[in-house]
Amino acid sequence: MNTPSLQAMLASLIALPSVSCTNARQDRSNRAVVEQLAGWLEPLGFRCEIMEVAPRKANLIATLGSGPGGLVLAGHTDTVPYDAGGWRFDPFELTEAEGRWYGLGTADMKGFFPLAIEAARPFLSAPLKAPLIILATCDEETSMAGAKALVAAGRPKARYAVIGEPTSLKPIRLHKGVMMERIFIQGHSGHSSDPGLGHNAMEAMHAVISELLGFRGELQARYRNAAFTVPVPTLNLGCIHGGDNPNRICASCELQYDLRPLPGMSMEELRAAIRERLNPLAPQFGVRIDCEPLFSGVAAMETPAESLLVKAAERLTGHTAGAVAFGTEAPYFRELGMDALVLGPGHIEQAHQPDEYVELANLNPTIAILRGLIQEFCL
Repeated sequence: MNTPSLQAMLASLIALPSVSCTNARQDRSNRAVVEQLAGWLEPLGFRCEIMEVAPRKANLIATLGSGPGGLVLAGHTDTVPYDAGGWRFDPFELTEAEGRWYGLGTADMKGFFPLAIEAARPFLSAPLKAPLIILATCDEETSMAGAKALVAAGRPKARYAVIGEPTSLKPIRLHKGVMMERIFIQGHSGHSSDPGLGHNAMEAMHAVISELLGFRGELQARYRNAAFTVPVPTLNLGCIHGGDNPNRICASCELQYDLRPLPGMSMEELRAAIRERLNPLAPQFGVRIDCEPLFSGVAAMETPAESLLVKAAERLTGHTAGAVAFGTEAPYFRELGMDALVLGPGHIEQAHQPDEYVELANLNPTIAILRGLIQEFCL
């Protein structure tokens, strides 16, 4: 039952590139990471299943004990791409400096897996009344394919889930949803000297933007949740592209925007409301307007404040469970019937940044918190 030290485990995981990216040239397999985790967990007594999700992509479900209920300690094995020139250290080598461990994925979130394994050690021979499941997913940073595959399979069947995203060891029971959407307008080009020769897609987009900003104002007047630092849903106009020359009527224009709904707001209802607002503009400007999501979106998440998991995490951390604006896999665990909580070492400000790190001072407190949760929900 000998496994490497905490530092050696994290160093091994950091050394295995597992970038997930919408650009296929940068996208990498995560198989080596899940196989490495299985190689450590199986000798400890965990039953390990590698779930194929897509070519070169897989989840790991590692289970200790059996029976109904149980606790899931979950994380994603992929990282975002990295800016090599921005790093002081090799992103694929665990480096200790300034009371920190540096490396790509230390905080977001390969670092959670060695901590979960360390937390499990005292319970390896214990008579568990409910199983402990260490779960590793693929492609959280892009498509959420790993979490979606779990929902499709109806697994794992457990009662509680802790997702170890970086939260500075403060429990999170709510987060906003994430929608990234595209609006494309097709008009008709013509000589700019006579507007009647064409249909200007950029002018139509101006009206579209006005409608979106008006819709944003209505949403923010209607929906509010004081648990969030930004207590209203947000809509950000992210990028716009259109036209090709000042003396041509703009034939096409594209806008991409980000919408962050609060818990209780339906993504499909939001999309339908936007389409309804924009439909009259197409005949008005003589253009075609297409609306589509850039990806399926991440639903907002809320676990009730009275959940036993929330109460236990609050007691163990000394912090009241709060809310964040970023998305996680937690809604998928909620869909599987679990109370879900986001709780992990590291700071979200370090995620997706050069010189990503986790502070050494947070390691033992994380292990202690996880052991407290295992004790409560598996024993």
